[in-house]
Formats: sequence, C-alpha cells, structure tokens
Amino acid sequence: MSLDQLIENCKKNDAKAQSQLYKLYSGKLFSLCLKYSNDYAAAEDTLHDAFITIFKKIEQYKHKGSFEGWMKRIAINTALQKYRSVGVFDIINDDQIEEVTVEVDNDDIHIDFLLKIIQELPDRYRLVFNLYALDGYSHSEIAEMLNINIGTSKSNLARARLILKEKIENNNMRVNSQNV
Repeated sequence: MSLDQLIENCKKNDAKAQSQLYKLYSGKLFSLCLKYSNDYAAAEDTLHDAFITIFKKIEQYKHKGSFEGWMKRIAINTALQKYRSVGVFDIINDDQIEEVTVEVDNDDIHIDFLLKIIQELPDRYRLVFNLYALDGYSHSEIAEMLNINIGTSKSNLARARLILKEKIENNNMRVNSQNV
C-alpha cells in the first residue's frame, strides 16, 4: 500500500492502517522524542501522545510537503508542550551571555558519549540545543515555540555548549590520564 493510501485510510480511522503507520514511523519518531525527553519512559509517553495527535489531526494533512516532516513537527511540539506545562522556562531570562563556539580537538569522541551528555543537559538547555543544533530551527523560531525571548534562546544555547565543552574536556582528561 502506498503512503498516500495509508494516510487516506488513517483519515477513515482504519485501525489496521493506523497500526501500519505506527510501525512505519515509530522508530524515527521515538528517536526524536528521546532527544527531547529526560529518559526512555518519558520518550515513550511523548511518542504515544504524538501518535494520538497525529491520528486526531491527520485530516489536516493536505499532501503538501513531507508527511514525515509534518509528523516530526507534531512530535517535537508534543514534547515541548510537556515542558511548557511545567514551567521549565519561567525562571530564565538571562539575555547577556555571549555566543560560545565550541571546538573539539578529539575526533575519537564516541557518538554514544555525545548523546549521553546531551541527554544529561538541564531541560531548558537540552531543548534549545536540540532545536537549534540538531534540528536546524532559528532562535526566533525557538523563541516562538518555547514562548521565550530570542536572547534567552541564545543564552540557553551558549550555556548548553559550555556544559558540553566542559564534559568533553573532562572526559578527554580522564581518558588521557588512563592512557599514561
């Protein structure tokens, strides 16, 4: 069955089509949810909520643009809504931090380590870092999505980069001392 037919069947609340769509995209969307969640269980909850929204709003998809992109946006918005509801960004308003560039000299950093340290970032920093660095949103888009100002988005990104830089440097020092 083609993707267009699958979408049309989902619009008719066909449970078999919904199951197929879930099987087809749940892996990709789960990875996305995991980027924006504190842990595996929270990512599973976000994925579940995102698919509920996808199936409720699938009538709104008009076959213009990427269907996968449309679903990813719903998954990201679902994850971000959870943070908005608990006020993660309410206490942040530090617009004065300067832009930080992080250069890593060690090409041997394992991807699992990078994913782990990104996951360990405080929520407000992790969300902005993921939106900006990994998903390509601009600071103005992030500010609108998270209901913060642009300066706060820039500040949170800079702080995330500093934390990541420190963790990478600490890891490199630990690895180098073990090799001596």
